[in-house]
Amino acid sequence: MKVAFPDQKIISLYENLCKNAFIADVERNMTKTGWCVWITGLPGSGKSVVSEALIKLLNKKNIHVQLLSSDALRKVLTPNPIYSLGERDIVYATLIYIAELLTRNEVNVIIDATGNLRIYRDNARKQIPKLIEVYLKCPLEVCMQRESTRRRTHKAPQQIYSRALKGKAPTVPGVGQPYEAPLTPEITLNTDQCLPKECAQTILAFILEYFSENCDKPR
Repeated sequence: MKVAFPDQKIISLYENLCKNAFIADVERNMTKTGWCVWITGLPGSGKSVVSEALIKLLNKKNIHVQLLSSDALRKVLTPNPIYSLGERDIVYATLIYIAELLTRNEVNVIIDATGNLRIYRDNARKQIPKLIEVYLKCPLEVCMQRESTRRRTHKAPQQIYSRALKGKAPTVPGVGQPYEAPLTPEITLNTDQCLPKECAQTILAFILEYFSENCDKPR
């Protein structure tokens, strides 16, 4: 019984096809990344409640996302925070590093963080290719009133504005330290005029328009 062996040209062609398919697959995986939405604003502007509402809306559409909160990170990274400039630099550098790592591995991220200096958010843009900046615009007096009466702090320190005005917390953004509002955010929402769910719906609509159906690649 004779056994027919494939022609060498056929073998070479098959090997080249396999090689090219492997390279194409690797390239697809390298370019496939998650996206990131940084929700910024003064303390009390509604970042945590809007983030919470947005996650619920995304989950209903079977879009999975990881929340990164600067206040939650501080509980681990700086258990006894002093909120100095140097400490903030470390916290935000770590936050951005984690967000970049997650998006690089196809995890969508929502950052809930004041990021009071523009340079923090600019650094995130440089490191995370698919980033949307959402600015929650709210008058300082409204933020102060909200913060003084809220029951859920979302791991944030309590009564920060009251303590700031008494000189006990001199580095609170908007009072003792500047809050540099975004110059060109993708979305600006006046949170003193709309409910958290309405804000979340606006952000969701933008995400669905800006990214493809699987929320992977920009259109």
